[in-house]
Amino acid sequence: MAQPLLLVTGVGPGTGSAIVRRFAQGGYRVAMLARDGARLTALEKEIPGAHGFVCDVSDEVQVEATVNAVRAKLGTPEVLIHNAVGGGWGTFLDIDPAMLNRNFQVNTMGLLYLAQRLAPAMIEAGKGAILATGNTSAQRGRALFAGFAPTKAAQRILAEAMARDLGPKGVHVAYVLIDAVIDVPWTRERFSEAKDDFFIKPAAIADEIWHVAHQDRSAWSFNVEIRPFGETW
Repeated sequence: MAQPLLLVTGVGPGTGSAIVRRFAQGGYRVAMLARDGARLTALEKEIPGAHGFVCDVSDEVQVEATVNAVRAKLGTPEVLIHNAVGGGWGTFLDIDPAMLNRNFQVNTMGLLYLAQRLAPAMIEAGKGAILATGNTSAQRGRALFAGFAPTKAAQRILAEAMARDLGPKGVHVAYVLIDAVIDVPWTRERFSEAKDDFFIKPAAIADEIWHVAHQDRSAWSFNVEIRPFGETW
């Protein structure tokens, strides 16, 4: 049997790379999308079955060309994980409206562009999975997140609309909400006084995403929240 194919966006040094490693361990070939070509090249050398495609998911033309390139080289993805994220901080009085729009294009429109192109084949097959990674900004709008939270909330609602449409057609859609500070070098520097158990490990996130993507269809999740044991929520 041919190895299944995952397409994952936002392959950075944390969650994205961990997802690639976890699915490759599980026997998948992986189409990795990111804007940083050098990082993709390094992961291709490190991880068997991983293939990099430089793509800005906020650009519909680039998404179309990249999906076509993935299909031509690797075939049809059975799993889509939208992990790319556009972010920024500031109150609604301070932010440049262009920042909110840019974040909306990455977080919400990127999911739409990809799902519109990949879901039809999943529907035809009667199986597949589409997951988006989110955070607590998808559920609340704090003052300094005015340019970010609205776009993550829209992303979650889009995913829910997709889940209600695609679920009866055999395609599992889920939203994995990460309520934590992810353990990557820049967060370690910013929270230098924090203990190890303050952070969530990218590999642990990837393990849960793997689990959700492979749930039995009699017990599918949609809203999945994960956080360190000591997190206040």
